[in-house]
Amino acid sequence: MKVLKFGGTSVGSAQRMKEVAKLICDGNQKIVVLSALSGTTNSLVEISDYLYKKNHDGANELINRLSEKYTGFINELYSTQEYKDKANALILSYMNYIRSLVKDLFTLFEERVILAQGELMSTGMMNLYLNEIGVNSTILPALDYMRTDKNSEPDPVYIKEKLNDLLKKSPGAEIYITQGFICLNAYGEIDNLQRGGSDYTASLVGAAIQAEEIQIWTDIDGMHNNDPRVVENTSPVRHLNFDEAAELAYFGAKILHPTCILPAKLNNIPVRLLNTMQPEAPGTTISNEMEKDKIKAVAAKDNIISIKIKSGRMLLATGFLRKVFEIFETYHTPIDMVTTSEVGVSVTIDKAKHLEEIVNDLKKYGTVTVDKDMVIICVVGDLEWDNIGFEADIVNALKDIPVRMISYGGSNFNVSLLIKASDKKSALQALSRHLFN
Repeated sequence: MKVLKFGGTSVGSAQRMKEVAKLICDGNQKIVVLSALSGTTNSLVEISDYLYKKNHDGANELINRLSEKYTGFINELYSTQEYKDKANALILSYMNYIRSLVKDLFTLFEERVILAQGELMSTGMMNLYLNEIGVNSTILPALDYMRTDKNSEPDPVYIKEKLNDLLKKSPGAEIYITQGFICLNAYGEIDNLQRGGSDYTASLVGAAIQAEEIQIWTDIDGMHNNDPRVVENTSPVRHLNFDEAAELAYFGAKILHPTCILPAKLNNIPVRLLNTMQPEAPGTTISNEMEKDKIKAVAAKDNIISIKIKSGRMLLATGFLRKVFEIFETYHTPIDMVTTSEVGVSVTIDKAKHLEEIVNDLKKYGTVTVDKDMVIICVVGDLEWDNIGFEADIVNALKDIPVRMISYGGSNFNVSLLIKASDKKSALQALSRHLFN
């Protein structure tokens, strides 16, 4: 059985939802993971914001506006009055539930409950549409099997047991529809997977049922070898290793979240990135196979801050690096890159929230220099250290661009370079010319 995930833009209009239905109804049994309709989650976040501020009139106005949007969607999607009535009743029940949360006491718990309604509505509408056109479909409620543990990490044993029990209860269905993103936490409260969202759901579901393949359907034909918003004539990468894909996702390729593919990797299940608008395109296949001696793609991560700590007195002393890293741990600020020398250490971060406190604490151990508006350029492929020449190709491509830091060796799949944000476009274009053309 395959697992197919469709994002919000893939079901962002009635016509697109119909096209998704055509894609999934091929006679083969499958699980379909759906996100909320495009724009819905943003509306629910805004409603929650009004409720935090106790602006109940503002919240109700937004709820009414969202309800009108769904009424129009329903009129376009269904062809019979019977199913229009069913869908309107379904959406009304969810909207009334959201309205019931318009009260003085509004906490993070209520916000998570509100955010979950988007996926519940989209899956309910898709299931009704499939029933209307004669397809045997059923809903697998994510809240009945998707759970995280006390560390807010997915509980794979629980997920596998509960999901397979649900599947056994409806063995004859052609399409099983489930919600992405939402789950229960270890305390039985409605929560969400946060990192990777619906992609993570698809990967966890695929691992739980030992799927033949996991397909992630978006609005772009796979992962490209560079940023198409910056570089012209980029092309999709037809095959990536899981580690290559994770590096690209972490360092800026927005099509995929780095965490979400881990369950697929561990269970050796291939993941395909496909385009809902061009279903015939081959997209990108991600697996544990590796294409040798090949640079695959370039990505860029924006809004980077570099911090240099210089201390000739302390660097060679035992425990200096530990003290430096403990400061970042104290403020829950992850580090992207690290380079060291005899008299200093440079790191990069992408969260400025605690920058002032971090710098003040670091000054206890040396002279601190901060550079803002930086970008990490990531070059990904089979970059084993004995593959001669790839470092020269990368550096030669950037010979006219000042590079603040270079990091290699922590991974066999990635060379990272730190440059000024103003040089990002030139750097990406130069790397495309030298590495791919």
